[in-house]
Amino acid sequence: MKLTIWGAAQQVTGSMHLLQLSNYNILIDCGLDYEKDTFQEENQYFPFDPGTIDVVLLTHAHIDHSGNLPTLIRMGFEGQILCTPPTADLTEILLLDSVNIFLNKQNKRGRNKRSRSGPAPLYLQKHVMETVDRFVTIGFNKTFKLSPDVSLSFIPVGHLLGAAAIVLTINDQGTEKRIAFTGDIGRHNYPVLVDPEIIPEVDYIVSESTYGGRLHSTETTLQDKLIETINETCIKFPGRLIIPAFSIGRTQALVYSLNKIFSEKLLPPVKVFVDSPLAEVATDIYRKHHQLLNAESQDFYSNKGDRFDFDGLSYVHDKRESLSISNYHEPCIIISSAGMLEGGRIQDHLYYNIQNYYCTILFIGYCAKGTLGNRLLRGDPIVRLRHRDLMVYATIKQTDLLSGHGDHADLVNTIKQQDPLKLKRVFLVHGEEKSLNSLSEALKSAGYAVNIPEKGEIFEL
Repeated sequence: MKLTIWGAAQQVTGSMHLLQLSNYNILIDCGLDYEKDTFQEENQYFPFDPGTIDVVLLTHAHIDHSGNLPTLIRMGFEGQILCTPPTADLTEILLLDSVNIFLNKQNKRGRNKRSRSGPAPLYLQKHVMETVDRFVTIGFNKTFKLSPDVSLSFIPVGHLLGAAAIVLTINDQGTEKRIAFTGDIGRHNYPVLVDPEIIPEVDYIVSESTYGGRLHSTETTLQDKLIETINETCIKFPGRLIIPAFSIGRTQALVYSLNKIFSEKLLPPVKVFVDSPLAEVATDIYRKHHQLLNAESQDFYSNKGDRFDFDGLSYVHDKRESLSISNYHEPCIIISSAGMLEGGRIQDHLYYNIQNYYCTILFIGYCAKGTLGNRLLRGDPIVRLRHRDLMVYATIKQTDLLSGHGDHADLVNTIKQQDPLKLKRVFLVHGEEKSLNSLSEALKSAGYAVNIPEKGEIFEL
């Protein structure tokens, strides 16, 4: 049995791992690698023949885990894609959104370079729909037979609705071996989502490392942080609170948290706009799979109704309605995508408010280097929007209390649930160099054998 790490090797994006048995090839995740500006060109080629893959297993819907599935099919993959039901629903809308992003970039490049168009899209809507047709959904904690020698189960890990660790039990020439792929591990007590469950005893683990060496803030709660920020921005002063948020996962957690605050009358009413069509569709998927949400939100639903709707909340539909928010002169909260400010309707709200002394921009997620969000967080006094240099007068704040990733302690505890005498090896992926090394050192000191694979490195298991 051979394991090859083809993606998210010593970097965060592009998760893709190939498990080869004597006569059966399994691909775990098929994400977009967008570490480079040329990511569309880089992702159209695979280091293996897609036609030789028998099945794809998908941990969760985020694009760095699912985003290259249509390319895999376009290049010859003919098998099924196995995942949980919410993952299938969320992946469909994220892949369709990716098509729009590809086309927008192509059109933008074409306008700017006149002499040539931008890079061709990796895939089109028809390829997405072909991908959706391949989905086979399996519930959590159910054993599913992939082949006479391979069975799998999906273990809830929080992080995102439907997200799962994959545990494979394999009969490898008469010897039973078990390997787990964590996907992305969530955190405990996260709004709406269930806590990560314990991964059963295995021989090998391929683990994410995103927050290796970093701990989440503990000095305050999410509710208190939101109350403080809203009070300072919208109650004491007639200002605007703009919250860039990813449409799927982060927005639903934030809306639910605001619902609790206002329904319990912890603050006077404040108008809330959710300005993201993708977020509205994703919220309907969260409603559809409400039975998979955590106990607290189930109780809220039983006692108070819809978790994702309340008086004063408006989901913004079309572009005209979005632009009209600039004419709303009362204090308000605007939740819009994209989270790193690289495109999306959030840029309109920034353009009209970045020079507003009564505006606060609250970042609730990670902003990669080079993004507009990162430039604001590092304190750049001037930013460029719509081909104009604008002074930054708005207040810039950040909190990690809505991060969907478990921190260093969560990652270490996930591995420590395994007996170091029985767990033969931990493979660390999906992390920056500093995070990988920090997590590796912590695990080695606890007695675990650890590898930080290079891209394309092959391991005999």
